[in-house]
Amino acid sequence: MKNLRKNGTIASIIITVVYTLVIYYWMYPSLNINNWGFWIFIISILLVFGSLMSILTLGVAVSELFTGIKRRKRMGYYKIFIAVPVIILLIIIINFFLSPLFNARTYYKRITVDETADFTTDVKEVDFNKLPLLDRDSSEKLGDRVMGQMSELVSQFDVSDQYTQINYNDEIIRVTPLEYNGVIKWLTNRGKGIKGYITVNSTTGKAKLVKLEKGMKYAPSGLFNDNLYRKLQFKYPTFNFGAVDFEIDNEGHPYWVASVIKYAGVGLRREVKGVVIFNPVNGKSKYYSVKDVPRWVDHVYEADLILEQVNDWGSYKKGFINSLISQKGVVKTTAGYNYLAQDDDVYLYTGITSVISDESNIGFILTNMRTKETKFYGVAGAEEFSAMESAKGQVQQMNYSSTFPLLINLNGKPTYLVSLKDNAGLVKMYGFVDVEDYQKVVVTDSSKGIVKASEAYLNDIGEDTSGTKLEKVVTINNLTTASVDGNTYYYFTDNGGQKYKVSIKIDKNNLPFIKNGDSILVRYNTEGTVISILEIELLD
Repeated sequence: MKNLRKNGTIASIIITVVYTLVIYYWMYPSLNINNWGFWIFIISILLVFGSLMSILTLGVAVSELFTGIKRRKRMGYYKIFIAVPVIILLIIIINFFLSPLFNARTYYKRITVDETADFTTDVKEVDFNKLPLLDRDSSEKLGDRVMGQMSELVSQFDVSDQYTQINYNDEIIRVTPLEYNGVIKWLTNRGKGIKGYITVNSTTGKAKLVKLEKGMKYAPSGLFNDNLYRKLQFKYPTFNFGAVDFEIDNEGHPYWVASVIKYAGVGLRREVKGVVIFNPVNGKSKYYSVKDVPRWVDHVYEADLILEQVNDWGSYKKGFINSLISQKGVVKTTAGYNYLAQDDDVYLYTGITSVISDESNIGFILTNMRTKETKFYGVAGAEEFSAMESAKGQVQQMNYSSTFPLLINLNGKPTYLVSLKDNAGLVKMYGFVDVEDYQKVVVTDSSKGIVKASEAYLNDIGEDTSGTKLEKVVTINNLTTASVDGNTYYYFTDNGGQKYKVSIKIDKNNLPFIKNGDSILVRYNTEGTVISILEIELLD
């Protein structure tokens, strides 16, 4: 009986060790006490070992009963099962005391928001040659179409659904890798790796497959040691990994950028402390703290984390109780978000609305996805989905769907730009909606181009003459006129090459008589690639 107990104990330990190694390899949890996955892993080991030892104890007891051997004192293996609820209870207690109930101020300070920012100063006048008009769905269709034309690859690889939006050498593109098309295709192709990735220009719609000299060995669709996530976790066993985004550097080399998360308690108050940049071709990687991340990386902070932190900022400024009861000054983000690209960085945009309002915004935020620098712009106006419905309402008989708005600086004013698509996902019209007054909306056939659409909008609503005006004296060069939707516009440059435009409506009596070489005083609201003149005075 002694041998049965001894051999059974050894067998239980061996089985538990084997289980531990197998489940660790298969699930590769982070070996970090702040991670829920770690504790699930530990609890499962305790349950397996406790179950095996309980079965052994029961077997010994039955044997003693039938053989008449005097029963010996049993080991208290049942205590292993008690450890499980104790662990769970301790985690709950720790997290309770680290929750917003006792730490509202800490949650409020998770993100620093500059509330003094000025939209027209921070956001440049829109350049339609660099505007990401294509949304994710349209990009996916274009990427899949390119892949479908590659007969030698389409049977071996799939297109990943990553489509990360990045700023690549002053172009706004979405980039996504190819993936192994199943287990068999992984077995037959893993030697040479994945052949390339797809880029889709978000401005022009040009999509292309970039073939690699050496294939990418590690991917989310790779199996065993070729699996990207397993490779990362085994290399950095104590790291808590967050979002893993596919990006390319300025030379077009592919990388996976994996954010590294730190928690308070177990799984609370997540924050990015750095990133691991992983080369999928050779498997080499390097950890960077947030302040040392290379400039070409655009996505350090994932969108969900930014929205979570902004919502905490909006909820807990005046404490936890206020966030639930009186809710004075409590705000939240709207349901959707989009991206802006500026100065070689990608910014997340979303509206900010009161918790008791559902159709209007009190402003919006822009967050740098690389640095988390966040600014709030207090521009009261239409909530994004209201603007989308307003644009759709102009052509409701067409039953078009609207993309989530892009936020642009058009003629010195925050303006929503949406694309209206048919059932096939093709862009048929562009819609411009005034952020402050969503009744000011104009939709234009996309075949006329985005510039014509913007001019139609400005012509319809009239130039904004409010606010402080800038003025200067300029000398007219290269004067020309054009008719836009029935309205005459005068276009010219000054001696420095700055471009100007002015509608005949501004001064019908004097504009027809201006000519090259004339000096005039112009007034306008904001600088830009082309300055829209609001007032004009002829000088002697």
